[in-house]
Amino acid sequence: MVLGILFCLGISGILAVIFGYVALNRIDASGGMQRGRGMAIAGIVLGWVGIVLTLALPALAWLGYGISNL
Repeated sequence: MVLGILFCLGISGILAVIFGYVALNRIDASGGMQRGRGMAIAGIVLGWVGIVLTLALPALAWLGYGISNL
């Protein structure tokens, strides 16, 4: 979840998604002995948000620059 919060650093969004899915798999395999499913899901969601923003913001800036030069 921490990597999901720090998604503005670029690669941490990808790591948040990977570690979130790893955590979910370990929680499911533990048979109820491990907790933290909500935090793992929050990390995955924030990681995907970070990935989308990391890709969308430069594209929007490029589009804005192109429109302003018409």
